[in-house]
Amino acid sequence: MGEENCTAVTEFILLGLTDAPELRVFLFMVFLLIYGVTVWGNLGMIALIHVSSRLHTPMYFFLSHLSFIDYCYSTIIVPKMLANILNADKAISFVGCMVQFYLFCAYAITEVFLLAVMAYDRFVAICNPLLYMVSMSQNLCVELVSCCYLGGTVCSLIHLCLALEIPAYRSNVIDHFFCDLPPLLSLACSDVSMNELLLYIVTFFNEITTIMIIVTSYLFILITILRMRSAEGRRKAFSTCASHFTAIVVFHGTILFTYCRPSSGNSTNTDKVATVFYTVVIPMLNPLIYSLRNKDVKEALRKVVRSKISS
Repeated sequence: MGEENCTAVTEFILLGLTDAPELRVFLFMVFLLIYGVTVWGNLGMIALIHVSSRLHTPMYFFLSHLSFIDYCYSTIIVPKMLANILNADKAISFVGCMVQFYLFCAYAITEVFLLAVMAYDRFVAICNPLLYMVSMSQNLCVELVSCCYLGGTVCSLIHLCLALEIPAYRSNVIDHFFCDLPPLLSLACSDVSMNELLLYIVTFFNEITTIMIIVTSYLFILITILRMRSAEGRRKAFSTCASHFTAIVVFHGTILFTYCRPSSGNSTNTDKVATVFYTVVIPMLNPLIYSLRNKDVKEALRKVVRSKISS
């Protein structure tokens, strides 16, 4: 690509999921419904944990932050995506694009760390239940969550700083529905090998570190469960961990598929589908997974509803 075709950009054009006009209304209604469930589900989970005293435990403290993160990074992406589906003007300013990428990246990486912390929390709860409330003290829970947010902020800031160093782009048209790093790098005129290398290194390091914590925690949990003599105890322990493990498999599976495989020219549509799954669908699924499979959450919800009706 010749140097004359490279220019500094002031805005980008987001092509979105598809350019088929007959699908616009359908896609808008589907994603609007998903986003509505995401907002009500996650904010409802936060409110329920806040008002229900039986949910004031380390597990639900972490779950409230997971709901907050899911709400935030879904809100960073979906409203703009909904507007672009219906509007002919699909432009986003350069600053807006960088802010969207930074916030999404920060919250997504924070969730990666938080899921590992939640696995450790389940390990302590099941393998050392008598000392659970002592081991997982309020101060430790706050420190662990703070480290998750700090890790997400630092990692995304590194990517943002390198992205801002790109002087020019050969086009301002992004074949995606939000400002993600790989499609941005594909448009750069300058050498972005350092950006790509750092993307792989940070992603692999975060994924390997957190997956090792998760696998080790669940290995000890499985050993402890198999040693239980009570069938009811085993059932309750499995039920407690099933929700969290389901969320982990779905989230990490799509992250690894999107960012930790070689890129190819024919993978754009596949990447879009995978990205929709973990940016739009998973934030909706998490509160449903934790509420529908969790006896404590359902009982707390019944108690809150009954109290509101009686009052």
